[in-house]
Amino acid sequence: MPPRRTLKPVTVSGGAGGGRWRDAFVEHLRNECHLAENTVAAYRRDIDHFFEWLAGRAIGTLTIRELADYAAWLHRRSLAPATIARHVVSLKLFCRYLQLEGVLKESAAELLGSQKLWQRVPHVLTPAGVERLLTAPRKSDAWWRRDRTLLELLYATGCRASESSFLKLRDVRLDEGFAICRGKGDKQRVVPLGGRAVAAIREYLEHERPKLAENVAPAPEWLLLSRRGQRLARERIWELFKKYATRAQIDPDLSPHSLRHSFATHLLVGGADLRQVQEMLGHASIATTQIYTHVDPSRLKAIHARFHPRG
Repeated sequence: MPPRRTLKPVTVSGGAGGGRWRDAFVEHLRNECHLAENTVAAYRRDIDHFFEWLAGRAIGTLTIRELADYAAWLHRRSLAPATIARHVVSLKLFCRYLQLEGVLKESAAELLGSQKLWQRVPHVLTPAGVERLLTAPRKSDAWWRRDRTLLELLYATGCRASESSFLKLRDVRLDEGFAICRGKGDKQRVVPLGGRAVAAIREYLEHERPKLAENVAPAPEWLLLSRRGQRLARERIWELFKKYATRAQIDPDLSPHSLRHSFATHLLVGGADLRQVQEMLGHASIATTQIYTHVDPSRLKAIHARFHPRG
């Protein structure tokens, strides 16, 4: 293990000194905790927001009441509950790192509420809404086959936008009907591909991907390519989703992650086992998957009525 980077203990505030500790924290996450680069980037953004709120105050002097105001400040920025929860986790990790380095003796951040306080039932599309969204790309769109492939993939596999962005051509096994997705921490999982997704991918591979890749050397390894033959970036995936969501006249607050929520919910509604859905989503804990059981309470009532002696 590489030696831990040490800095001279100072009062950490929102100024330049705090920025140096933030950078050291990011190095710690990357080199010692071996977190995925997307996770490291998210934590860095979270700490940037914290320093923006901190506005020069010393971290060591903050009370739990003041830190609760930070959570309220995040809420006023219209961040999603899950995003606020991650900000709280990021702050706790940062303060623990400062304790590890001897900068803080104790951290009031540990008293902040847990993620459960910020959870909500995820937004889920109806099957009819999914159908409108997945058929929204038209032949008049520049790369409509690629865009339909993207949407079909998100719904067929439950992949995150970033996972779809980094999906490699060799990891899509159309003849066998599955794809190998790489999630957080570069963990691999196998997810089935339905017939419609396979058909959309085959059409894209035949008619559009060769054109997108023709002037790129070496040959690109990614499945989804931009118009310049590069990997289709996560940000561009969001833009395309919003474009087709508007066309399909569905909730503008939805995101690519909503197709992941819909994937899980529709599987459970159809009778899939919770453990199987957990595996396909790549959740480390089944507790994370259980949130989807609250989306369709009618299913739980039906199970209760069928199996309980007094149902």
